[in-house]
Amino acid sequence: MRGFGIIVAVVLMATGTSGGVNAAQDTPAAPTGASDTSGLHDFDFLVGEWRSHSRRLKERLAGSNEWEEFEGTIVSRRLMDGFANVDDTVFHTPEGIYRGVAPRAYDSKTGQWAIWWIDGRNPFGNLDPPVKGRFVNGIGTFYADDNLRGKPIKVRFTWSHITRTSARWEQSFSPDGGKTWETNWVQRIERVK
Repeated sequence: MRGFGIIVAVVLMATGTSGGVNAAQDTPAAPTGASDTSGLHDFDFLVGEWRSHSRRLKERLAGSNEWEEFEGTIVSRRLMDGFANVDDTVFHTPEGIYRGVAPRAYDSKTGQWAIWWIDGRNPFGNLDPPVKGRFVNGIGTFYADDNLRGKPIKVRFTWSHITRTSARWEQSFSPDGGKTWETNWVQRIERVK
């Protein structure tokens, strides 16, 4: 249950009910008193059970063209009356099985979602900065500033090709402030019937 407590704390921080450390990160403030719930249901498509197929670069931002592929599962559910949700993910990688949790929270002040990743291989490690963004015309794009091997990078998550039974997620890194991007992980998911 300790992991669930971490998720609750992360979700509470993201929704502004406690002082979150990353609150000022690249998120434009909405006018005082304004509320934007237009994107509140953007992740409703993901609720349920999924099979995943991942294709991931072995080395990121290293000029690598060597990819590895593996299967997995995702179970996603809504929390906080839809203002949050969480994925429980299992990856069957060539290195072995590992789990992760992806909590998300919606901020009606900015109309944006924040997404974190809790890696089961290092459950007490620091949380990466959340990627933040929204869906426009059926494509969700989310950004964060982070570090890789001690150097600053930008991170981008993209959700696309969304249907009732399938979707596509991509992760990309940029070493040059967003001028160029390297896609390093592509995941196709299919709903379990």
